[in-house]
Amino acid sequence: MTDSRVVTATQDTAIAWLAEERRFVQALLVEVEGSAPLPVGAMMLIDDQGNLEGSITGGCVEGAVVQEAEEMMAAGPSAPAKLLTYGISDELAGTVGLMCGGIVHILAHTLTGQTGEIERAALEEHAADRPSAIATMIDGPTAGSRIAIVGDRALGSLGWGELLDSNVAREAQGLLEEGKTTLRRFGADGATLGDDLRVHIRSYAQPPRMFIFGAIDFSAALAPFAAQIGYQVTICDARGRFARSARFSSSATVTVGWPQDVLRDVELGPRDAVLVFTHDPKFDEPALMAALGTEAGYIGALGSRQTTADRENRLRLNGVSEGELARIHAPCGLDIGSRTAEETAVSVLAEIIAARARRGGTPLRMTSGPIHGRDHQAA
Repeated sequence: MTDSRVVTATQDTAIAWLAEERRFVQALLVEVEGSAPLPVGAMMLIDDQGNLEGSITGGCVEGAVVQEAEEMMAAGPSAPAKLLTYGISDELAGTVGLMCGGIVHILAHTLTGQTGEIERAALEEHAADRPSAIATMIDGPTAGSRIAIVGDRALGSLGWGELLDSNVAREAQGLLEEGKTTLRRFGADGATLGDDLRVHIRSYAQPPRMFIFGAIDFSAALAPFAAQIGYQVTICDARGRFARSARFSSSATVTVGWPQDVLRDVELGPRDAVLVFTHDPKFDEPALMAALGTEAGYIGALGSRQTTADRENRLRLNGVSEGELARIHAPCGLDIGSRTAEETAVSVLAEIIAARARRGGTPLRMTSGPIHGRDHQAA
C-alpha cells in the first residue's frame, strides 16, 4: 500500500505548485495489469526546474517518466496529455521493466488553466478533511480534462458531451462513497454501457467501515462481499476461540473484545455500518447500545421477529429511547427469501446499500423515474 504520509506530501506539493502557477507535469498511475509496487491513483509531480515529488512505481519507471515530462514541458503548455505504458512485455523491459512483472499505464499531463484549478479544488477539499473525487479523461483529444466532486457539486467537464459528464459525475460520487479509486469505461456516446472511453476516478476519502459483532457463519459469508464493495471490515467477538478461525481473517480484521470496549474510541459516520450477529443478549445488547452512541449510518441486528421484540423490550429497560430503537434495522436485511448464510449476506448488504442511497429496496419494475438519479425516490 502507498504510505499515506507520502501521498499527503505529494498532494500538498500539488496544491502549492498550482497556487504558485508553477509549470509542472502530473504523472498519474491510472491502470495496472498484473502486479505493481504501488496502487492505482499513485502520482508523481515534475516541475520545469527539475524538482520531483511523489512516486508511481517505487522507482521502476520514474526515470523514463521524468524524461517524457521534460519533453512535454519543452513543447509548451499546450502539449497534449500522454498515456505511457511500461512493463515486462514492453520493448523497454530491460531498462524500465517492472521487476514484479506487471504492466502500468501512466497518464502524464501538464496541469494548467481550468484543469489545474479543478485539480486544486478537489485537493484543497481533501486537505481540509472533506471527501472529494477527481475524474480524469484518459482517451481522445480531451485526455487530461477533469471533473471534480466537491461537496455535492461537480466542477469541470471532460469535453465529450453532457451525457458522459453526467454519468462520470454520478459514478465518481458513488465511488467516493465507497472510498474507491479505479478506472471506469464508457461508450463513445457517453453511455455507462460501453468500452470506448476510459476515465480514471480518484477518491480522496477513507473507505467506509463495517464492524460485525459475532464470529459466526453469517459474518464469514458477509465479510468478503462487503470488502468487495469497498468496506473496511472488522469482525469482533469476545470469545477468542471463535474468532481465531482463518475464515474470518481472510476478508476482515479480527478483534477479540467486548463490544463496548471495541467501539469505545471509534468514531463512525454516515457511511459506516455496525452489524450484530451474536444471537446472545450479553453480547448483542452492549453492541447495539455502543453502536447507538456513534453516528453510524446503518445499525443492523439478525434474529427472528420474536427475538427482535424481546431484545427491544430489554433495550427499553436499559434506557434506549424509541427514536434510538428506530435507528436499528432488525431483523436486518431485505425480504428476498434468503435461507443460507450467503443469501442472508446478500439480503443484508442490499439493505445497507439501499439505506445509504436512501432507497426503499423496491423492485425497479415497480418504480418510475431515473434508475441512478440521486433524487429518485422509490414509488
